[in-house]
This record gives sequence, structure tokens and C-alpha cells, in this order.
Amino acid sequence: MNTLDKTVDGIRLHGRYDSAFASVVDEFVNNFATRNEVGGSVCLSVDGKQRLDLWGGHVDEARSAPWREDTVSVVFSCTKGATALCAHLLIDRGLLDLQAPVAKYWPTFAHGAKEKTTVTMMLNHSAGLPAFREPIKQGGYYDWDYMIERLEKEEPFWEPGTRNGYHMISFGWVVGELVRRASGKSLGAFFRDEVATPLGLDYWIGLPEAIEPRVSRMIPFRPDKTAPIGDFTAAILADRNSIQALALLNSGGHSSESRAAHAAEIGGGGGISNARGLAGMYRPLANGGIENAKQFIGNDTIVRMSQVSMATQRDATLLIPTRFGLGFMKSMDNRARSAGNTDSAILGEKAFGHVGAGGSIGFADPECHLAFGYSMNRMGAGILLNERGQSLVDATYRALGYQGNGGGVWG
Repeated sequence: MNTLDKTVDGIRLHGRYDSAFASVVDEFVNNFATRNEVGGSVCLSVDGKQRLDLWGGHVDEARSAPWREDTVSVVFSCTKGATALCAHLLIDRGLLDLQAPVAKYWPTFAHGAKEKTTVTMMLNHSAGLPAFREPIKQGGYYDWDYMIERLEKEEPFWEPGTRNGYHMISFGWVVGELVRRASGKSLGAFFRDEVATPLGLDYWIGLPEAIEPRVSRMIPFRPDKTAPIGDFTAAILADRNSIQALALLNSGGHSSESRAAHAAEIGGGGGISNARGLAGMYRPLANGGIENAKQFIGNDTIVRMSQVSMATQRDATLLIPTRFGLGFMKSMDNRARSAGNTDSAILGEKAFGHVGAGGSIGFADPECHLAFGYSMNRMGAGILLNERGQSLVDATYRALGYQGNGGGVWG
């Protein structure tokens, strides 16, 4: 393995890499040199072996301290992939049934229009619960029982199963409560015991206070006021009771930077990790479910995870075309759409994973046995990838011998 130890405009970058992935190193360096990266990390493995692990920059906008090898940050909706994996482990063990009505596990949820909601609908964003109509109480996101009660009372925004709309934050409770009821453990405890600890991950849904000093501060995206706005933003400005506004703004004063948010089990967007943790979670999923010569999860389950379960030309929440598996994002190519509506994350056809707001990502590609993770602290526009993350993904696929992504996936 080669060593990266480089200073770019006063920014120190570190890591290890196989020379076959030198182009990924170049893009990582270029992110700091020309794309205004502040702090971040990228990691990938192929055939279960780590081939690249890089980190560097600073942990805050003031550049008061370096991003170290063990620095972690909020990875926002990358957490949905972790939550979905918990559900799939239970499915793999016969404790959850995708075709079963939610009422089988969660009787108090399934009433009225929600009676025929299935486990599948909860995972593929078609359950009709992308937001909450009435105001969330102050600090409501940090109170699991309160959020579950709110879900039980909420009427769906559409007939479950008839369309999909990204469950931006509610996904964590929609699926997380199924995990809790099927396993007898809270979502965070199940993830810790059944995923993070066995795989040796720095990854938490509910961060212990002892880890808090290692958490990088997130730098919010500051939009260019002259840039065109997309349909999602336009809907928020036009109607504060729209799905878009309710999903984004009705949060009970949630602050992703607070200790309360870090400690809470927010499975839709509150996980804390780094690129090594993201790639490490997907490593067995890229390799037939095998980890350390043991079967972590069944290969049939992985095949199911990699399939498109729900796709649309106009997501009811995001208002762009989306493609989802059972809890995971698939490659989404919106580059040809109108300005402001071009959010994309272009992966291989068999790949599945999840992005996080501002541009982080973790995914597995079973076709080439790739597990990939990227985390950073300066958020970009939108909720899918921006040029920093996509450049790293693109360089990785090229290094693996793929020719291009003009067809909407790498091939």
C-alpha cells in the first residue's frame, strides 16, 4: 500500500491506497485544492480487502483542528441504509416478512387507510407517511415514543402502495419501529449489537457521550441567491403546508449539531460515522454476505436488496425521478433535467446504498465486489451527490475498468 501525506494550501491529507486507485487519490486531493472541501474521508474495499482509506482537512469552518483518522460526522440519510440493513437482517432470520401487513408486528399503527400497509411499503417509501401535518413538539425527534405515537395517529398522504415519496426523516421511525418490535431491541441497540460491533465499525445510531469529542461540525450549504431553484424549493416557498415544507421544516427545532440529536436514535438521518464506517457496513453486502469467512447475511437477501422496488418520474416529496430498492437508493441520473432539478447519484446497475444530505454516500456494488464510503463536513446543494462525491465514485469505477455512465449507470 502507498501512503498519502500531502499538504494542499495548508491542508494536510493522509491515508493509504493501492496504486490501482491513484486516480481516486487525485480526485480527493482535487476536492480540497479546487472544490472547497473542508474536511472529509473516503474509503473503499474490493473483494473484502481495503484498497483505499484517506482522510484530511479540518473539523470545522474555522479550521481550528485537523480532521483525524478517527474523526466522525453526521452522515444524515446515509443512516437510512443502516436502518434498512437492520430490517433485512431480521427478514433474513425470518423475524420480519416483507409481504406481511404491518399490523402483524405493530397493531396500533394499522388502522383506517393504513390497514393494508405492508412491510415492503414501509421500506420502499410508498407507505404515504413522508411528513407530519401537525407541529412536532420541541425536541420531538429525540423522543422515540412520541414520534411513534405521532406516526400511529398520522393519516397517509396517499393510499399506501400506490405511489412513492421520499420519507425524508420519518423513514427512521417507520422502519425503526418494525426493527424494535421484531427484535425486542431499540433500533440503535440492534444496529450496535448486530452490525457495528460484529463488523468493527465506528458507526452509531445514538452516539455515546464519550465519542462526542471526535465529532466534526457540519457546515451548512449556503445557496447562491442567483442560482435557479428546483421544484422542491419552489414548493416550500409556495406552500408551507406542502409535503416538501412539512418534511423539511416541521422538526420540533431539531438541530443536527446538538448533543441531544447525536444521542437520539434518529434512523432517518442522525447516524454518525466516517467513510471507513460507511464502507465497512457495505463490505459484506458486496461480497455475497461473507465477513471474516462467516455468513453475515444471506446472498438471496442481498440480491433482493439490490433490486429496484419502486421508481417514479416524479417523487411525491422530492419532485424529481427517483429509484429505490427496499430501503436503499439505486443509481439516479437526473443530469438532463432542468436547472435546479438535476440531483443525481450515478452508480453501477447492481449497486445499492444511500446518500446523505450535503453529499455523503455509502454503497455496495455486488457486481464488482465494491464497498464504498465518503463523508465530509461542508455540505453541498441538494440531498444527492455533488461534484465532490461523484468525482470520487467516478474515479473508482474507472479504476475498476468501467467505461462510462452515459446510460445512467456505470458500465
